[in-house]
Amino acid sequence: MSPAELAGWIAPAATMIAAMMTAANLGARVTGWGFVVFTVGSIGWSIVGAASGQTNLIATNGFLTLVNAIGIWRWLGRQAAYEDGGKSATEASRRASDPTLFTGTGIAGMRVDASDRMSLGKAVEALIECESGTISYVVVATSAAAGTNEELRAVPRDQLAFGCDALTLRLTSEEFDRLEVLEPGAWRVIADHQPCTASTICRATPDGAST
Repeated sequence: MSPAELAGWIAPAATMIAAMMTAANLGARVTGWGFVVFTVGSIGWSIVGAASGQTNLIATNGFLTLVNAIGIWRWLGRQAAYEDGGKSATEASRRASDPTLFTGTGIAGMRVDASDRMSLGKAVEALIECESGTISYVVVATSAAAGTNEELRAVPRDQLAFGCDALTLRLTSEEFDRLEVLEPGAWRVIADHQPCTASTICRATPDGAST
């Protein structure tokens, strides 16, 4: 098998693997190595272009190699350093007498449990008050087993207990289910502190009222 033929096999495989690595959003290092694999793919496509005389393929993947190099620097360099710094502070705080810390960016993706120990889903975002800097509410996503029919609900700060690895609500799973469902792109200004009645399906409106 010639180098061009080998590159023809490696390039598409590397591109597909890299796409999955970066789309998975599993942290700075996995994303950074995804760009490394993307670079292997773009170099492979450049070899294919050179062997077949396709100048456009060479030019396109030459540019993509440069873009991938920037991605490697950003994710394996700067972003990984930020992630390591936050992780080191978190781990050190668990061993110290000072309050235990976790990173603000770590809220997104944290497991969320109800007070009756039922697993509800995951946190997707925290809304913070500009003046005080305190968390107003956390948006929690729940979905079916297959990941379909995702629903978002706003849980006020006073109904949350923050842990190192998970958020625990001061609501039961039944009470959580009665909270209003946020409309995509129209989240509340203030979270509803009272669960809706069992007979009512509540939907959020941008001005904070429920219907």
